[in-house]
Amino acid sequence: MTAEYHQPIIGTLGFILSPDQDRVLMVHRNRRPDDDHYGKYNGLGGKMRFNEDVKSCLEREIREEAGLECLSMRLRGTINWTGFGPREESWLGFIFIIDRFSGTPPEENEEGRLEWVKIKRIPQLPMWEGDRCFIPLVFDDDPRPFHGYMPYDDNKMLSWSYSR
Repeated sequence: MTAEYHQPIIGTLGFILSPDQDRVLMVHRNRRPDDDHYGKYNGLGGKMRFNEDVKSCLEREIREEAGLECLSMRLRGTINWTGFGPREESWLGFIFIIDRFSGTPPEENEEGRLEWVKIKRIPQLPMWEGDRCFIPLVFDDDPRPFHGYMPYDDNKMLSWSYSR
């Protein structure tokens, strides 16, 4: 019997909380019409490089995308996305909350406008359908990280399951 091994792209996704813990810094991906995420809102992050661990990847991405230094972060969960996006890639994402940082973010970056959004307003924003499933877990009061599986096909989420 042969096993099928998963070789995903590893990435990080960070949700930066405002000092009052009421808002989160999000990027409105509205700069490049050829962007797979064009028009959608998302946290900040990206692909892990060969010489990085997950924490240093997130710190680098936050520095590059928002000019901020992470002072405190908490792992909120992981998600295995298979068949995601127009290239049907497989991703393993590590999702964090950054609850302390230094610096001031610019108004925009190369991907789009950076906006401080009230946490309760996030579900009303344009985003990937699947984001609506896991974002409540990022901001809930359960201290345990979640671990989810979200397969996609033809840019549509097929299902969502998770455990803690």
